[in-house]
Amino acid sequence: MKENRTGKNVLGMILKGYPRISETFISNEILLLEQMGFSVRIISMRHPREPFCHDSVRQIRAGVDYLPQTILEALPQLLYHNLRVALCAPRRYAGAVRVAFRRFLRTRKSATLKHLLQAGYMVDKFLPGRNVVHLHAHFAHSPTSVAMFASRLSGLPFSFTGHAKDIYTSDPRQLREKIGMARFVATCTEYNRRHLAGLGNGAGTPLYRVYHGIDVGLFNGDGEPAAPAEPYRLMTVARMVPKKGLPTVYKALRLLRDQGITFQHTLIGDGDDREKILALIGELGLTDCCRWLGTLPHEKVLAHYRAADLFVLGCEQAANGDRDGIPNVFTEAMAMGVPVVSTRVSAIPELIRDGETGLLVSPGHPGAMAEAMLRLLRDTGLRKHIIRAAGALVRREFDNRKLIQALGAIYRNEQPLLQNRA
Repeated sequence: MKENRTGKNVLGMILKGYPRISETFISNEILLLEQMGFSVRIISMRHPREPFCHDSVRQIRAGVDYLPQTILEALPQLLYHNLRVALCAPRRYAGAVRVAFRRFLRTRKSATLKHLLQAGYMVDKFLPGRNVVHLHAHFAHSPTSVAMFASRLSGLPFSFTGHAKDIYTSDPRQLREKIGMARFVATCTEYNRRHLAGLGNGAGTPLYRVYHGIDVGLFNGDGEPAAPAEPYRLMTVARMVPKKGLPTVYKALRLLRDQGITFQHTLIGDGDDREKILALIGELGLTDCCRWLGTLPHEKVLAHYRAADLFVLGCEQAANGDRDGIPNVFTEAMAMGVPVVSTRVSAIPELIRDGETGLLVSPGHPGAMAEAMLRLLRDTGLRKHIIRAAGALVRREFDNRKLIQALGAIYRNEQPLLQNRA
């Protein structure tokens, strides 16, 4: 373990996994915070899943520590470091155990013990000599649980950012407790902020909405695109999971084909529902006009944006309550001059304003989606208006360099010890 010899106070960032190709918004945030003068140390609960990463990750200077992923394989190390914390700070450790016991009684989930042990491991092995003065977790479930216990064990304040699935599939009682203990909570949509405010039940914890935003220099369309012609080039970038509504997209594509409309649809992404989605494409007879490319790095996705006539995604609320916030792929497509068709779910209308910056339909309605897609492909006046308005909105309200200034101010106002300057 290297000590921090710079003298700068450090923000400890606890992540579910690092780096992750689908969580570019987190790596971009860390990079921009560093450029603002913050010193960051990353503590990741899992190793990377993909063999490659985006270019922005390579620019990050923060060191990374990896927590043990399973209890059984690392039990001796976990117990050793937790025993050291318990001996050095018996009252704090006893308090953390009481919190863990209370939380376990609510849900009967063994993950509570795992998070306590991971926190003790982190506090003893990773924090000494690092000048970490604040802990921040991305995602309200397990990373925030580790941050919460680490805060109890170390005395450091913690905060967290809630995103989507982590908010809506968490036990409300557990999440309410985390909100009450946190120094502050951030989230990426107004829809989420209102939900968390309701859960907080007057806890008094500051709740901030800060959109993720994108690099508008990287995602930048080449002027006014030409009017599309058949075969239309359609695209979707999404994880293959229920909340993305991919079956609705493919059923809508089948309806377009039944009308004699020719197109080529490209799906970029991967996920647990891969086999189900690929089978559906075959069942609908779309294999000759639909292709799946898997997960791709930014530079390759950009080429597909440049070639696309339309972006489509059928977001919906999954059976377990999971739903999107505002998928970053929407802001990317809009910045690239690709018009978007999606659904009225969660916070999506905060970005896609129906008839103004895109077209929205009700989730689970392939007919309405097919109609909206065809409208944006063939109505030249509407298409031009939406492309211009969407690009202007992204540049005005979703530029991540502007948004990171607001986030940096929150960190410094809520934790004055992070007043480091470049």
